[in-house]
Formats: sequence, C-alpha cells, structure tokens
Amino acid sequence: MSRGYFITFEGLDGSGKTTQLRRLATHLEAEGHKVVTLRQPGGTALGDRIRSILLDSKSEATLGPIAPAAEMSLMFADRAQAIAEVILPAINSGSILLCDRYTDSSEAYQGGGRQLGSERILSMHRAACDNLQPDLTILLLPSLEASLRRARRRNRRHTQQQGTDENRFERESDDFYRRIYQKYEEIAAREPHRVIPIRDDASIDQIQTRIRELVATRLPAPVA
Repeated sequence: MSRGYFITFEGLDGSGKTTQLRRLATHLEAEGHKVVTLRQPGGTALGDRIRSILLDSKSEATLGPIAPAAEMSLMFADRAQAIAEVILPAINSGSILLCDRYTDSSEAYQGGGRQLGSERILSMHRAACDNLQPDLTILLLPSLEASLRRARRRNRRHTQQQGTDENRFERESDDFYRRIYQKYEEIAAREPHRVIPIRDDASIDQIQTRIRELVATRLPAPVA
C-alpha cells in the first residue's frame, strides 16, 4: 500500500481556509481519492476537550488567564494525539489527509502573536510530533482587515446559531493579528516548496480553482 498525502490549510480565521478545505475534500472524493479531514485543535475526544478550553472566550473567566506557554503546550498535546489517532493512520492507509491548521498555526499564533518565538515552537514540534511535516501547505492570506471582519462576523453568527462561543482569539488586538500575519509570511518565505500562499481577495470559486490546479500537480493518481 502506498503512502498517503498530507495537506494542511493555514491562515487567519476568516481567511476562508475551512470552506476551501471542504470543497477540496468533495472534489478529491469525486475523483476517487480516499480523503480524511481533521481540524485543529479538535478531531479527537481529547482534542475536542482541549479546543473547548483554548477557544471559548469564557474559559479565562473560570480558569484565569491562560499563560502563552500553557496555550502552546495544550495545542501540542492536541496535535500529538491527533497524529497518533488520525493523521498517521490516514497517511499509512494511503488516504489524503486534509487538516485545518497544524504547527504553522502554532508558530504564527503562539510564536508570533504571543511572541514566544519560532524556535520554541519548532523545538516543541520536534519533541511532540516527531517533526512530522505536511507534504503541502495551502496558506490563505487575504488582507488582514478582510479576514478579521469575516472572522468576527462568523463567530457572532455561530454563537447565535449554535450556542457555543469560540471567540477567545478574536478578542485580541489588531497588533496581535499583524504579528500573526507577518509570521505566516516568514514561514512561506522560509519553506517555499511546502507552503504555497494565496494572497489576494479573489472569489471563493476562483480560489477553489487555483487550489485544485495546485493539488493536481502534487498528488499521485488515485488507487482503484
């Protein structure tokens, strides 16, 4: 059995990455590929518990402020569990694994946004994740202002419809998000073969087409 393929989607909340991941999954399945999808944090029983702590804006009201290093450690606890429970089994079975966020998010949000620095994040990745790297990372980088506007609008809608609140990060300052955006740019410049940025504010359909074309150049043919 041939090894599968590991694709991650990265970007600020509101960048459109989750929508594009779902569209790509549907497209690949229609082409005959075996596809597994995952979001981080979350996707396992342990990960979902961690997600509820990290993203819920009410967490700090009950737990107190979450230290940046604790936040980073919880992200990697979620990731290590996802690798063992979902990611490696999918890749080893020959599936295409599409993951909504991975270590690049930790480098951007905790390394850049929380100012812990890249090396601390990358060292944690080597220790907790055995340095498992995606084969391809699609980085959606529309304008910072458009991303924040969409993310805050989406989270208000989600809270009204679902009754759950994942707004903890969205309450941060614009400077926090500027540091994240800059760190994503640094990652893309450092790893140009793996990380492919899509920077413009094109339509959802136009971006979908570009992602399909990109992925088609990287993937092996589906196994019948």
